[in-house]
Amino acid sequence: MASEQTPVEAPLALSKYSKRVILKTILDRPDGGVGLIGQRVVVGGWVKSSREFRKEPVAPAPDVGGPKDVSCVEVLQSRLPFFKSIIKVFAGEYRIREKLDTVLPKPPQPSISILQISDGSGVSSLHVLVDSSLAPPSQVMPTGTCVLAEGILQKPSLQGKETIELKADKILHIGTVDQDRYPLSKKRLPLESLRDSAHFRPRTTTQVASVMRIRSALTQATHTFFQQNGFLYVQVPVITTTDCEGFGENFQVTTLLGKDQSSVDDNGGVKLETIKASIKEKSKQVEELKRSKSNKEALAAAIQDLKKTTELVSQLEAKQKEKSGKSHTQSNRLDFSQDFFSCKTYLTVSGRLHLESYASALGKVYSFGPRFHAHKSDSKKLLAEMWMVELEIAFSELEDSMECATDFLRFICKWILENCTEDLKFISKRVDKLVLDRLQFIATGPFEKISYTQAVDVLKQANERKFQTKVEWGVSLNEEHESYLTDEIYKKPLIIYDHPKQLKPFYVRLNADGKTVAAFDVIVPKVGTLIRGSQNEERYNTLNARIKESGLEKQQYEWYLDLHRHGAVNCSGFSFLFDPLVLYATGLNDVRDAVPFPRSFGKANN
Repeated sequence: MASEQTPVEAPLALSKYSKRVILKTILDRPDGGVGLIGQRVVVGGWVKSSREFRKEPVAPAPDVGGPKDVSCVEVLQSRLPFFKSIIKVFAGEYRIREKLDTVLPKPPQPSISILQISDGSGVSSLHVLVDSSLAPPSQVMPTGTCVLAEGILQKPSLQGKETIELKADKILHIGTVDQDRYPLSKKRLPLESLRDSAHFRPRTTTQVASVMRIRSALTQATHTFFQQNGFLYVQVPVITTTDCEGFGENFQVTTLLGKDQSSVDDNGGVKLETIKASIKEKSKQVEELKRSKSNKEALAAAIQDLKKTTELVSQLEAKQKEKSGKSHTQSNRLDFSQDFFSCKTYLTVSGRLHLESYASALGKVYSFGPRFHAHKSDSKKLLAEMWMVELEIAFSELEDSMECATDFLRFICKWILENCTEDLKFISKRVDKLVLDRLQFIATGPFEKISYTQAVDVLKQANERKFQTKVEWGVSLNEEHESYLTDEIYKKPLIIYDHPKQLKPFYVRLNADGKTVAAFDVIVPKVGTLIRGSQNEERYNTLNARIKESGLEKQQYEWYLDLHRHGAVNCSGFSFLFDPLVLYATGLNDVRDAVPFPRSFGKANN
């Protein structure tokens, strides 16, 4: 047995910057960590589940005779049964037992806590055995407890699927849990209920952690693809003066509303709450004067004062309610020259216009960051804050961007198939059995290309299918149309190009027919549209006319028009919706479960 505990390999390296061993380096080995038995390690993580086993009481050693020193306490303890029997006769059995239990409480029975801990590095978790002499079970066993332990890796002490466990001989840290307030004590909470505790949900199940690891891998794959293909990474502004899409669903940035709102709550420097509080004091004063019956004039004055104060509060509350009701139109009355940026500014909905300015000098550029849409909807596919990958390519046309989009999708699907094997297996088992096949299909399969006009014709021929939104040329294809085309008709990723000009932003190049523009959407089964791309309008006069036709303020776009006044170049690019891709790669149904801290209409909890 001793030889089995001898290390067969060099000691495990500590995690850089952490001074502990990452569980993944132990558990994801081909032998499951068996070759590391006997090594001393420090591991840390959070308790996923736990069990307690009572130790068998140790029998006292037999008396081998011979003289020995005996203390007075030991003499009394040896005579305790005799004293019990005497007192029992005079005081009764129950009372003496109660007295003795109070005077001599029983020590807790020794036990071993078996903790299943995970540190987020992988799907697997490690069993850690903690003797009650090291830490009370009540401290280390609750779900969510943080434990840092040092000990020896050994063979499992109980039969099961585990190949290795840690027998702790030192507890270096315990982060206890208040079980009455900790929201995630229950097992397997539904994802919907976890959204209100987004700061805790990575600890709940391996599923959430797997989704985040896949998301991280997709991020790495994104940067790898563009860096390998000669793109430069450019950070575009989050705050902008330009509405890139021109559809008006954006968040406005201002510091003026806060200043204006503060005046609503004040009355000559006195808060409304202070005036309300004074009513209570004045009411008490009136009651005291009524009871005393000594000064009728003082009572009348106090009643009049109370009446005026009450009327003032009513007026202020009405004024506050009126201003609050008009707050949604208040921005139209604000003087933005007095604002922080001295003009109207917004959270960006897209960075493609800014990227085009750099593509016009650097050739191929991309950006990766948050974009914001003020959609007042409860969609499972869209959020108010979504991450997007955007790019622009100089000296390129529509076909070039479509080729780049398909190459990019194939690359990142292949990347996670090769680098997220364990997480994808777990997702396939727990969430979606088809996720591996779906990713493999995009990584190696063909894409279908049809025009918008062809797509409308196909949808009109679907006599057996009744759509909620009637299909007509010029109508935006929504989720039910996209799902029918990709899931039932073509059963593969679909590229729809040449859309009606009124459905796309002003900067998309106008086609020769004057009705459609050089735009494309990449639609995939299950999640719908992942990519929206286009060839941009390089002709100054046409671009200027499109801005006017779209009803946009030309002054906001003068800087963009400058690019086409001086050294204009053919550019094309696309915007890639990163969060729906995570849905596609994990089989989840709601994008709020694929984002660490989702921001949606009516919800921003952290």
